[in-house]
Amino acid sequence: MRKAADVAEDAANSRSFEIVARAGYAVSGLLHVLIGAIALQLAFGRVGEADVSGAVASLARQPAGPFLLWACFAACAALAVWQLSNALLGYKRDSDNKLGKRLSAVGQAIVFAALATTIISFIVGKGQNSRESTTDVTVTLMKAPFGVFLLVAIGAGIAITGIVFAVRGFRQTFKKDISLSSARTVRKFQLGVGVVGYIAKGIALFLVGLLVVIAAVRAQPEQSTGLDGSLKALKEQPYGPYLLAAVAVGLIAYGLFLMVKAKTLKT
Repeated sequence: MRKAADVAEDAANSRSFEIVARAGYAVSGLLHVLIGAIALQLAFGRVGEADVSGAVASLARQPAGPFLLWACFAACAALAVWQLSNALLGYKRDSDNKLGKRLSAVGQAIVFAALATTIISFIVGKGQNSRESTTDVTVTLMKAPFGVFLLVAIGAGIAITGIVFAVRGFRQTFKKDISLSSARTVRKFQLGVGVVGYIAKGIALFLVGLLVVIAAVRAQPEQSTGLDGSLKALKEQPYGPYLLAAVAVGLIAYGLFLMVKAKTLKT
């Protein structure tokens, strides 16, 4: 068992595997840029699905769609495995081997595993509309014992995560995860997309969590519509198109930050 663990650790720490895993952040960044672009179109009256499924479907429609999807799947799957290995086997830097850091690695492993699952579903021709699938999951949970309480807890957790993202953006605590450039212009770009991106991502997550809680409390699962439904609901508010456009630009900024993170992540 110990020998197998050592082999697994060596594989996870290999430079080639790390490069592929880092590409997972770039893939997530690309998807966020696409989601932001779709949301920006929604703000100006066009149609689209401003969520992961909509972004992946957009990639699939490109001339090199199948190749792009397979490359994105490989990168996200590798990053999920890499984060899981960090959680189980520890980081290279002893200062990072704290419980909170390892739990964060578990969370990222789950997120990127889910992203890889979404991508592979489109590759095999079984991609689903995120809005509909979110509603279906909500209906299923509502029928389960204590399902309403579970949904409220999930929604509250997502909303709190959104607040954490926004606070991280305001306080710029994301700086500890990346290597800031010595060039002033590049450093300002890194910080700019980080601040704007984290705040916008936090707002988006807060809206998603809020709708889940509302759907559970009102017993109206159709109101739990994921990111796409949350952004479209934002558009219906006073000054909604302007608010949606601002969040869309922020999501694009967050996508650019993730691309920066892929290159400058501290390990």
